[in-house]
Amino acid sequence: MILFPAIDLKNGQCVRLEQGDMARATVFNLDPAAQARAFAAQGFEYLHVVDLDGAFAGRPMNAQAVEAMLKAVTMPVQLGGGIRDLRTVEAWLEKGVARVIIGTAAVRDPELVRGAAKKYPGRVAVGLDARDGKVAVQGWAETSEVTALEIAQRFEDAGVAAIIFTDIARDGLLKGLNLDATIALAESISIPVIASGGFASIEDVKALLELRAKKLAGAIVGRALYDGRLDPAAALKLIRAA
Repeated sequence: MILFPAIDLKNGQCVRLEQGDMARATVFNLDPAAQARAFAAQGFEYLHVVDLDGAFAGRPMNAQAVEAMLKAVTMPVQLGGGIRDLRTVEAWLEKGVARVIIGTAAVRDPELVRGAAKKYPGRVAVGLDARDGKVAVQGWAETSEVTALEIAQRFEDAGVAAIIFTDIARDGLLKGLNLDATIALAESISIPVIASGGFASIEDVKALLELRAKKLAGAIVGRALYDGRLDPAAALKLIRAA
């Protein structure tokens, strides 16, 4: 069970959104590299980064901040937001990103995911962000007509490293993870699934360690860390003891 601290980038700053709404952004750190170092010092082992501006623009927009983080920490970084073609996938992997996350293009261009996963085994993840069960794209600005399960099943044999499943309705609101939907997805596919959206407290850590959640590969935590609602030391101690 990997707990991924999240850094969401907007205008070069470290922010958290509520329900994916760019107008409801709270700035938590002006220096994303310093935030990455802080997470490393707390004992986290894998960093989750999203280029929010890139997700809307369809191309990387916070490259400078991402590159600064890659220089600042030695832990692996998974990156999503604005990764829509193979050239961008290759560029980030060459710069030291451990794993890229393809979201919008996984819905609109599944062959990109297949090609990238084949070329870079274990280094391509798919981000599925669901609103009322349907997957949203373009930085969550648009909702598609397909379900997360339908898209995940497309990549069963593609060599995708992980599916990151986010419940948009909960994201940034500290309501707790939607484990029922996430576990149902994990039990329907063979690809490892990472839970995201709504992580609120140590109770979420305990829930992730229950037997029913054994198929989950990890969870992403954002606002609860920045707000101080989740003690990193206590959370990581629980996970390591499990």
